[in-house]
Amino acid sequence: MLESLITSKTRLRLLVKFFVNSKTQSHLRGLADEFGESTNAIRKELNNLTKAGFLLKETDKNKIAYKANVKHPFFSNIQDIIRKYLGLDKLLEQILERMGEVSQVILIGDLSKGIDSGKIDVLVTGDNLNEDYILNLSNRIEEMIDKKVVLTLQAERMFSTGLVLFDREEEV
Repeated sequence: MLESLITSKTRLRLLVKFFVNSKTQSHLRGLADEFGESTNAIRKELNNLTKAGFLLKETDKNKIAYKANVKHPFFSNIQDIIRKYLGLDKLLEQILERMGEVSQVILIGDLSKGIDSGKIDVLVTGDNLNEDYILNLSNRIEEMIDKKVVLTLQAERMFSTGLVLFDREEEV
């Protein structure tokens, strides 16, 4: 659906890369390798997004690092759109609905780094988590968002490098 609005596949991939997790930073060559595209195609889209103010570029020695401009007035809107495009809103809603006493929901794996590999890895922490529900939930979510979903349950809180989608302690 978003592909019809943003017709450049490279631009869409860059938006996913930088707006899923605002802490993501990357260099031109790394993006070209990751996307399997020419540096010229990536450079063109990085320049467009930087000129529009959606990305910031910082010079680090002889390399230029790009990252999302979290101060842009549309930052949170774009981030919400990207997360909805990936199905993260539905995923979170389904997990919190009947999983039990959820403490955290953390996006881990490729997608937490802004790489849309078609697979979503999620770590759910909490007490008395409903394991029967989780077995059925993965399949339901996969059908809803058309992506492979791997849910991992854990009792202890995590301090992860992943992307925290929900944290009960931060909600209070």
